[in-house]
Amino acid sequence: MEFDDDRKGNAIDKANEIWNNIHKNYDREKIKYDDWLQLFDRAIINCKTPVIDLGCGSGNDTLYLIEKGKTVIPCDYSKNAIENIKKNFPEVEQVKCFDMSKGLPFEDNLTDIIIGDLSLHYFTEQQTFQILDEIKRVLKPNGLLLFRVNSVKDVNYGAGEGKELEPHLYETDDGRYKRFFDSEDIEKFFSNWEKLYMREETLGRYGSEKILWRVAMQVKK
Repeated sequence: MEFDDDRKGNAIDKANEIWNNIHKNYDREKIKYDDWLQLFDRAIINCKTPVIDLGCGSGNDTLYLIEKGKTVIPCDYSKNAIENIKKNFPEVEQVKCFDMSKGLPFEDNLTDIIIGDLSLHYFTEQQTFQILDEIKRVLKPNGLLLFRVNSVKDVNYGAGEGKELEPHLYETDDGRYKRFFDSEDIEKFFSNWEKLYMREETLGRYGSEKILWRVAMQVKK
């Protein structure tokens, strides 16, 4: 299916509106994280570069990384999310507010680790490949992308709902795009990466059980 720029832009703008409403205001003491990054603690602890947190949201992974003594660059498309990060994490020296589908505002070979926690599943296939190319550009040789994405089994959070625009990409009732992944999807999008870890898991942080993929990919240049 062909996507014109206006349609893609409307979906992104609608998502931004919704996330700005979600991130109106919250305080640091309310920010909670789960243990998904613990599996990669050795790489995180050994990382000497700033860690880029793509789609940082409320800052749960930013908080985890700060507690590990890491320098973090939180990034989000939601201005409200970024304003809350500035308020709640005064120790963070740099934040970025941008649309991932239009590129990453970072120099080549900047970091050893980029995190994308539930932030890489809102895009068309073309956009997703473009975003991954940008991530690869910003990562150093042998750098890591640690991420989680929706599973096609994530029925409690919209899997199979709405108008299917591409295989496993749906337009929701509120006008956003939402992608769900099976193992073949991940293999397709990351065919030029080295797979270090990939597992379908459940998450209970949101009340109803969420099914997702936890993945670590290494870039080769």
